[in-house]
Amino acid sequence: MSSLLVLTPLRIEQLALGEIPGGRVLRTGMGPARARIAAARAEAIGATTVAVAGLCAGVAPGLRAGDVVCATELVGEDGTRIAVPGSALLPAALRRRGLTVHVGPLFSAGRILGPAARRALPEGILGVDMESAWLASGAAGRPFAVVRVVVDGPGRRLADPRLAIAGPRALRSLRRVGPALADWAAAARPRTVLLLGPRSFCAGVERAIDIVELALSRRGAPVYRA
Repeated sequence: MSSLLVLTPLRIEQLALGEIPGGRVLRTGMGPARARIAAARAEAIGATTVAVAGLCAGVAPGLRAGDVVCATELVGEDGTRIAVPGSALLPAALRRRGLTVHVGPLFSAGRILGPAARRALPEGILGVDMESAWLASGAAGRPFAVVRVVVDGPGRRLADPRLAIAGPRALRSLRRVGPALADWAAAARPRTVLLLGPRSFCAGVERAIDIVELALSRRGAPVYRA
């Protein structure tokens, strides 16, 4: 079993991510229909953590190609909202690799949205893709995160997401996302906590118990704490 399963839509994104230590990268295909199929496949793949990684179009003002969006929430076309608490551990790991990171909601659309359609999205949306909300079910209760790299700023039109090779800056950022995801998986994976038994006390607690026992032997019960 791998520690991390990364779902990414396009071949160019898969190549940019490269090999992730302890992880497996699964290409899902573009769009909602293929994302649903890939989510069903992901449920059956043994991995302790699941992440979605790839490119997106920018929505919030100030986003530039190569910036990274860590989704705290996925917003669907029907208004559904899926919380992504696992993404909270990622920004620090990404920033350590020199990436500019934005944290907030990501919108998943069923079609490519031009600049005008992006401006009409709900307030606070950082970016838009075509898969993440449908891929979320593939986590199946495992720690889950979503990381998207902006390939087109808010005011630019993306004619075809398969032409992402035209955004070398975004692909370079995506390559640096892989190692950060490996760090996240190591921190987020389930852990076994072993408790020693019997458990001992520190010297101060032992001394306090000795004093209480001494007081009881000399004065009897009850003993009150001042």
